[in-house]
This record gives sequence, structure tokens and C-alpha cells, in this order.
Amino acid sequence: MRRVTLFVNGSARNGKVVAVYGTLSDLLSVASNKLGIKATSVYNGKGGLIDDIALIRDDDVLFVCEGEPFIDPQTDGRAQEELTGSHTDWLTLNVGGRYFTTTRSTLVNKEPDSMLAHMFKDKDAWGNKQDPRGAFLIDRSPEYFEPILNYLRHGQLIVNDGINLLGSPALFVGVLEEARFFGIDSLIEHLEVAIKNSQPAEDHSPISRKEFVRFLLATPTKSELRCQGLNFSGADLSRLDLRYINFKMANLSRCNLAHANLCCANLERADLSGSVLDCANLQGVKMLCSNAEGASLKGCNFEDPSGLKANLEGQFLFGVDMEGSQMTGINLRVATLKNAKLKNCNLRGATLAGTDLENCDLSGCDLQEANLRGSNVKGAIFEEMLTPLHMSQSVR
Repeated sequence: MRRVTLFVNGSARNGKVVAVYGTLSDLLSVASNKLGIKATSVYNGKGGLIDDIALIRDDDVLFVCEGEPFIDPQTDGRAQEELTGSHTDWLTLNVGGRYFTTTRSTLVNKEPDSMLAHMFKDKDAWGNKQDPRGAFLIDRSPEYFEPILNYLRHGQLIVNDGINLLGSPALFVGVLEEARFFGIDSLIEHLEVAIKNSQPAEDHSPISRKEFVRFLLATPTKSELRCQGLNFSGADLSRLDLRYINFKMANLSRCNLAHANLCCANLERADLSGSVLDCANLQGVKMLCSNAEGASLKGCNFEDPSGLKANLEGQFLFGVDMEGSQMTGINLRVATLKNAKLKNCNLRGATLAGTDLENCDLSGCDLQEANLRGSNVKGAIFEEMLTPLHMSQSVR
């Protein structure tokens, strides 16, 4: 049985004595386990590449590498560089524990003003630290550094598996930060454009009933579901339990909300134009400054037995149909109800101060104790009133 001493390429320390058996692949496997590297080739002490295990003798000293050229541990690389005056010699970088072999010209020529160029253009200008194997230490992420090194080699963004980086958007931001750190200006511009182009187009399509029901089922009944500013245009939300939901500034135009429970929902500044809310439960609803032009609210219930009053202050209700709705104590101050149908509505104690009721049909309404001060009742119909109107209620 033969035994040899293995060292990491370029180092004469921390060697391992191992037995030689089997094939060269078996030896490389043992070397990988013993030295903690991914061994791919073996050199003798004179730098000769060993390609057959039969060439190895007992007590040989061998140097194992991961694919980089042989580095003689007894030779000062910097002295050799001074003798040759070469600036395109091979060198090894240790980036975050991963080794990269490249040439000095690769790091210097393409981006001469970058940090990498300044680090390796002039010998010892930056006092670069080296590990025991002679590799230059760079404390950065190897995953993001590799595409940068490939870019400096041939001007293309290529990841290690050969896939163009444009197909891997998850790497964009990380590589961009590395490019900024090293000052690779041309790559920064390229990445910024790629990131912008990789962003998905904004999706403004309306949320469907099926999607929304899935959200509802995952939310507690009294928990506010935040739907602020979302697009539900044309959706069928009829007969759903929509209590306490925040629809502020949402697009609910042409929605079917018939028989829906909107108790204490927030519809402030929402677009309800052309929607159907017939027989909906609107107890304690907040509809401040919302737009319900042409909507149908027949037989809706705004009355809350606990005394919480619905707030429709400033709402645009032009031509709305609210026939037969229960609206005791409702706040419709300065709302626009021009041409609206309020026939047979219960508006007892309602606040209609400053409300535009022009050409509004209020036939059969109960307006007892309603506040009509400053309201515009030009052309309004007050036939078959359940209770008489007093001059104190309206000054116009």
C-alpha cells in the first residue's frame, strides 16, 4: 500500500497523509473530503499534472487544486510578477469562500475605473490580503459576483448554469448592488433597464366573485377586510356577508350588491355608479362623498336598532332609486339627490340640510322631524305625505 501527503494547491501547511488505492478519481474523492475542497486535479511538487494513479510513488508530496493552475508554495508570486512585469497573469480570488480563477487583464481592461481595476492594476496599491493558498480575499457574495466576473470576461450577463440573467429576475437586485459596490458602470445601466423591463404589467382587471369569496372565508366576521381602492367593477357580490369591510375609494361601479349585508361597511368615496343594492342591509354604513349616480337602492335598510346612524353626507345620488328604503335618522347633509326617487321612504329625523332635492319624488315619505333647512326642493314632489311639513323644517 502506498501513502502520500496531500496539500491544497499553493500551500505547504495543514497537509493530510492518505492511502492510495483504486483510481485517480478515488484519490480525488478522498482529497476532497480530507482538505474540504472540490478536488479536480493533482500536481507533483514540480508542478507536473498527474493523470494516472500509477505515476504516484510511496511518500510523494502532492498538491490538489480545484481547476486553477499549479501554484508553487515555495515561490513568491509577487517576486515572479516583478521579474516578468506581467499584468495579465493568472490569479485566484477567494470571494466569500468560493474560488474564482481569472486574469488580471479581465479585472482591469473592461472597466478601468472600477474598484476591481484599482485593486489589481497596480501591485499592492490596495494591500490586498491573501489566504494561505495565495488567493486574494474579497468579502462579498460569490453568487452575485460570478455574473459580474462573466460580464467582465465577455460582456454578457451569464449565470453559472449558462442561462442568461434576463431569465432569472430574482438575481437582478443582488447583482445590481454588487455592480454598484464595485463601480461597474456599464453593467449598472444594463441591469437597471433589465429590472424595469422585467416588472410585470399592472393588472387592473376587476376582482371576481370567486376570488373575493376566498378572501372572505379566510377572514373573521368582525375583522376589517381591507379592500381600499380595489376594482370590483361589474362583480356579482349579491347576498354576501360584507359587514365591516373597508371599501373606501373602491370601484364598485355596476356591481350587483342586492341583498348583501353591508352593515358598518366603509364606502367612503367609493364609486357605486350604476350598481344594484336593492334590499341591502346598510345599517351604520359610511358612504361619505361616494358616487352612486344611477344606482338602485330599493327597499334598503339604513336603520340600526342600536342607534348608529348611516352617514351619506355629501354623497352624489343623482337619479338614484331608493324607493321604500328605511332611513330613519340618516345623514344626507349637502348630498345631491336631484331627480332621485325616494317614494315611500322613511326619512323620520333625517338630516337633509343643504341637500339638493330638485325634482326629487318624495311622495308618501315620512319626513317627521327631518331637517330640511337650506335644502333645494325646487320641483320636488311631496304628494301623499304621511306627516305635514312645517315651515321650521325648510326655509326655501
